[in-house]
Amino acid sequence: MKKLLFGTMLLALVIAVPLPTVASMDISIGISLPPPIVFSAPPDVIVIPDTYVYVAPDIDVELFFWNGWWWRPWEGRWYRSRYYNRGWVYYTAVPSFYFDVDPGWRGYYRDRNWYGHRWNYERIPHRRLQQNWKNWHNNRYWERKRTWGVQSYRPRPQQQRGELRRQRREEYQQRPEVQRHQQQRQELQRKPQVPQPQRQQRERQERQEQIPQVPQRRHEPQDRTQLPQRQEQRPQVQQPQRQQQQGQEHSEPRARGQQHQRESERDSEHRN
Repeated sequence: MKKLLFGTMLLALVIAVPLPTVASMDISIGISLPPPIVFSAPPDVIVIPDTYVYVAPDIDVELFFWNGWWWRPWEGRWYRSRYYNRGWVYYTAVPSFYFDVDPGWRGYYRDRNWYGHRWNYERIPHRRLQQNWKNWHNNRYWERKRTWGVQSYRPRPQQQRGELRRQRREEYQQRPEVQRHQQQRQELQRKPQVPQPQRQQRERQERQEQIPQVPQRRHEPQDRTQLPQRQEQRPQVQQPQRQQQQGQEHSEPRARGQQHQRESERDSEHRN
C-alpha cells in the first residue's frame, strides 16, 4: 500500500512539474543506456486517437513523442530525450501517457481501422510536429478539428478509459523485463548511497585541499608609523645644519673685520 501511494505521488509530481527525474539520483548508477536508433531522415509520426501521444510507425522499436520529449522503453526501463536520435537519459518511472496508448496500435495502423471505424491517420513531418505540438495540445486540436482522423468518432466514457488504464498497468507490470528491472532497482536501493549534495560538498573540499595555501602577510602597526616618523625626522636633522652653515657665513666676515682692526691698531702703535 505504501509503495502504491508513493508511486501515485511520484506520478503526480512528474505530471505537474516537467523536470527531469532522471540520472540525478544515485540509483541510476550502473543502469546502461539503450542502443542508438539509426535514422536516414527525421521520422514522421502519427497521433494516437483519444490521446496527444505521437508515435513513429516506421521503425521496429517503440518511439513516442509527448509533452515536448521523445520517449522510448528498453529492457523494462524508460528513457527520454529532447532529440529523437541521441541524448537519452534514464527516467525513474513509467511516463503517465503510456497507459493511455492502446498496445495494438500497430495493427490498427496497418489496417487503417480504429475499433471498427475507418482511421484516416495523418502523417506528421518532424518539423511540423516541433512547431505545433504545444498549440495542438492547448487548443485541443485533434479532438475538435480532426477527431484524430477516425470516421464517426465517439470518445470513450471516462469510466471506461480509467478501467483500460488499470488493465494496461497490470499487464505492463507482468512483463518479464519490467520485473527484472524492478528487482535491479530494489538491489540498488539496498546499497548505501551518498546523497548528491553531500557528495558534491565532499568533492569541493577535496579540490580545496589540493590547492596550496599561500600565507598572507600581516601588516603590523609599526609598518604604518615608520614612514611618518622618517618624514618628521628629515627636517629635524637638516634644520640645525642649515642654521650652522648660515651662522658660519655671517661669522666669517665679522671675524675678518676684527682681525683687520687689530692689525691697524698694531700699525698705529709702531708709528707712535
